[in-house]
Amino acid sequence: MTEQAQQQAQKTQQAQQAHDEQAAASPEELREQVERTRSELGRTVEALAAKADVKARTRAKVTEVKERAAAKAGAMKRQAAAKSGTLRHQAASGAGTVQHKATDVAHRTRGRAAQGARLAQDNRKAVLVAAGATGAVAVVWLMLRRRRA
Repeated sequence: MTEQAQQQAQKTQQAQQAHDEQAAASPEELREQVERTRSELGRTVEALAAKADVKARTRAKVTEVKERAAAKAGAMKRQAAAKSGTLRHQAASGAGTVQHKATDVAHRTRGRAAQGARLAQDNRKAVLVAAGATGAVAVVWLMLRRRRA
């Protein structure tokens, strides 16, 4: 016997004892006792019927579990959407940083190449003399090498 059924049985037993101890003094008191007894009996029958209706209890439990699962799924969906937004923002920020750095490196490289070209133009005579000297050294070296061979 379950605890609730035991409690209900005790209540019924107490009501019966109270009824036995107090005999109705008048027909009106007797009617009130009968009405109270009917009310208690109705509640007892309803409680027992609810306990015995396994199908309804199972449906109620299934509904409760579905509602909890739906609430959990909704919470997880909201959490995933929030995390997705954060990651999207971080990815966009990282892409912007990489693009900025690549642009910066390209500008610096172009600047250095232009600086080298300006230096060569400004010192045209020195570049030509250095190229001529390098060529002369190469020719002398080749001539010496052929003589030894």
